[in-house]
Amino acid sequence: MSEQINDELGWHLVSGSPEEIGRQLGRLGRDAVQTFLVRDALWEEVNSDAHQPRLAVLEHSVRTQFPDIWQELEGLAYGLELPLQQVFAWNCRGDLLASVPDGCTTVQLAEEGRHTIAHNEDGLPFFKGHCFIAQVTPNKGPGFASFCYPGSIPGHTYAVTETGLVQAVNNLRLLGCAPTLPRMVLGRALMKVQTLDEALVLIQQHSNSGGFHFTLAQADDPRLISVEFGNGQHSIRDIEAGAVHANHALHLQSGIQAQATTESSRDRQIRGEQLLSQGTKNPLDILGDTSGEGLPIHRECPDDPDRENTLSTAVITIAKETISWTIYGSDLSDPPVLKGTVPGHS
Repeated sequence: MSEQINDELGWHLVSGSPEEIGRQLGRLGRDAVQTFLVRDALWEEVNSDAHQPRLAVLEHSVRTQFPDIWQELEGLAYGLELPLQQVFAWNCRGDLLASVPDGCTTVQLAEEGRHTIAHNEDGLPFFKGHCFIAQVTPNKGPGFASFCYPGSIPGHTYAVTETGLVQAVNNLRLLGCAPTLPRMVLGRALMKVQTLDEALVLIQQHSNSGGFHFTLAQADDPRLISVEFGNGQHSIRDIEAGAVHANHALHLQSGIQAQATTESSRDRQIRGEQLLSQGTKNPLDILGDTSGEGLPIHRECPDDPDRENTLSTAVITIAKETISWTIYGSDLSDPPVLKGTVPGHS
């Protein structure tokens, strides 16, 4: 059960077939996409003719391997009132470009009997006040709740599913990728699995995408897992105590050897690790930090060098039988937007 406390992020119920879900998500994001996104240079860049050969490969993979997600994309484009190919290109942005404004910071805390995944969702500043939480009930498969950006399918931010799976996602700026499957489609596919092991198998089978990092946990499972993948490679590590992850590969060797690490990503990683080493226990004290020597973890500057601001913060606690969350908007000094607790399994 969830309680909405303030309305910076709307909580919307979405249900039906894949196409119906896509249409509803499209309508929820249409005004922001039409007003801001389609006028942005990044929209034009991902829709450049130069990307059409790669997009054809990506489209074929989605249509053949994940046809239900392709139907969701079709519905999304319909709801947005935009051409499908343009919407699909936007949902492949991290596969077409090494560097896109999809930053984030995740705090991973492994404790006896419970884990905490806390996450700053950082994105394009003009989306502030236009993002939302969708509680999705598909006709087939498990339901889930996910932070959603206007114009994007769920699965690349933070989410909790009816099977007790918790997912938080960070962008990796891997270089030299030639993806055959969109990373956001893989993230969306993970929200349909029953177990953490199934999620890991899915990533290993479909890692030929742009770069992503997933923090994964599941109620009634003792593991807290960090997964980095992209360009056909993957690396899976258990988190034993506390860790922080920003927007560059930390254990994927091919990524470490060929990636773009921005100043913000480097500074957030260093500052987060510093706070953990000093004994900081509250994840909000890390994710809300602006006092480091470099660029801040909590990002509010309109001239952020990566063109990203913190739009939402989630603190999700995974215990043996329950998952609880507190979701904040862009200002951590405001009351939380949502609080909720659900059983770990439907």
